[in-house]
Amino acid sequence: MCHHMMTPSFAQVSAAMNARSTTGRATVPPDSAGSLAPLELFPGGQAPILVPTPDGSLTPVTMTWGFETQHGGRKRLVFNTRLETALEHARSGRGMWANTIVGGRCLVPVGSFFESDDRRTVKDPKTGRARRLEHRFTLSGHRIFLLAAVAENGRFSVVTTAPNRSVAGIHNRMSLVLGPGESSVWLGPDFASLADRSGIALNVEAETEADVESGCGTETDSGSASA
Repeated sequence: MCHHMMTPSFAQVSAAMNARSTTGRATVPPDSAGSLAPLELFPGGQAPILVPTPDGSLTPVTMTWGFETQHGGRKRLVFNTRLETALEHARSGRGMWANTIVGGRCLVPVGSFFESDDRRTVKDPKTGRARRLEHRFTLSGHRIFLLAAVAENGRFSVVTTAPNRSVAGIHNRMSLVLGPGESSVWLGPDFASLADRSGIALNVEAETEADVESGCGTETDSGSASA
């Protein structure tokens, strides 16, 4: 499940949407430091997402990653949405995602996202706790790309699906990565057709135990969930 991403800034996403309206191509400019994805995001953090407007355009809005729910009398964040579960909720008209998958589909611009390796753990020297090693994923040929998501009341959740070949050996789920031209499909009536991500080519960079020991690894947030 996706629990860690790098996202462009709100200003960069806004500039990309302005470029799209004038040139037809959404070009994300670097910030003053020359970076395209400066923001490290974990569940509970805020990020710019793209939501459709009534006239069919897209507008950037800052939202919080994760829906607040109650479980066993305690609050938790649900920050991933299984596409299969959401479709079943839509069919039945009942469940957490029944409304959001129908009327709340949106897009999350990212420079990369991370998945934890279910098979490998390491002791984090910063916390003294064991955690899974991470793998960083990017979309081949794209410095910024889009993830499918759902949003409601100022909060969003990243949609997940069955893993493709790039992810299957690492995790049993993957973020629903959108390729060129697929954002309109996700926002349209045939969005369920995007469940199969076998045609998406992802680059992967594996975190190593040496990275963690040297302090170059990334501490992950384990206090959240997916549904």
